[in-house]
Amino acid sequence: MAKIGIVGGTGYTGVELLRLLANHPRVELSVITSRSEAGMAVSELFPNLRGHVDLAYSEPDSEQLKACDLVFFATPNGTAMKMVPELLDSGVRVVDLAADFRIKDIPVWEKWYGMPHACPDVVDEAVYGLPEINREAVRLARIVANPGCYPTAVTLGFLPLIESGAVRLDGLVADCKSGVSGAGRGANAAMLMGEVGESFKAYAVAGHRHLPEIAQNLSLIGGEHIDLTFVPHLLPMIRGIHATLYAKVNDESDLQSLYESRYANERFVDVLPAGSHPETRSVRGVNTCRIAVHRPQNQNTVVVLSVIDNLVKGAAGQAVQNMNLMLGYDESEGLREVALLP
Repeated sequence: MAKIGIVGGTGYTGVELLRLLANHPRVELSVITSRSEAGMAVSELFPNLRGHVDLAYSEPDSEQLKACDLVFFATPNGTAMKMVPELLDSGVRVVDLAADFRIKDIPVWEKWYGMPHACPDVVDEAVYGLPEINREAVRLARIVANPGCYPTAVTLGFLPLIESGAVRLDGLVADCKSGVSGAGRGANAAMLMGEVGESFKAYAVAGHRHLPEIAQNLSLIGGEHIDLTFVPHLLPMIRGIHATLYAKVNDESDLQSLYESRYANERFVDVLPAGSHPETRSVRGVNTCRIAVHRPQNQNTVVVLSVIDNLVKGAAGQAVQNMNLMLGYDESEGLREVALLP
């Protein structure tokens, strides 16, 4: 049994990580830290874990964390980078669910996240944890940068098109919608039910922190600079991301076959039959991205629909998927649940 630590287990991604790991047959939860809730039983804060997680939160302690085989950071941006080097030096492997190690261009990261980076050398080493493109590198990694939720849905949606050269790399559009859990668990008046209920809006049109991450992914896949417009929206629901993606096609390729072939062996990507319209509720609580590809009126615009649960494939589930690869387990271990309906 691998000993697992979690730093920052009190947010929505933290509790989702706990939910998934509680039933994982190959790991033992050893330590869960929280400065604000130290001493409180995990099940007191999250009653859904009663009878499944018996630990209490503790103050972050480097010696306790060094005794783990792998540590997850489910912390705000800027926290992991201060602690990770010491853990790596002690032989602990790390999965960071925040953005500290995702963007390779340090000045770009510092511009978007508004702080100096504490360990740029570790950024160079970190493997971007999207298994569908970096599986073998993840297996060997000491540290994995778990992707953001929007970048996961958008990258998986565009991947076959860009990888195959089937579309132009200028004029890409990612029109994305997220549930309110994507904003985190902290108190925020803008996320109150009275503010988001029965309403729908775009936000961060001038620029969202996930834009450089998405652009980095797509540029690496395409081998050159891409031109992307990314607009996120807030939906009055708790979980889920729906990404509607647009691109101009280069030829008359069979796009349905392209997607089916690319993802034929991917356990957590489900390409739906032609003409389908995936729903966010079909992936609620599971580590699956469901995709449908359309070419309206057989013209030169392709429309890809990509849905995920932002807390699972967009965060904690993908982190467990990466952990499985890093520890040599079956990739789907602990992730074989069926989506919740209704």
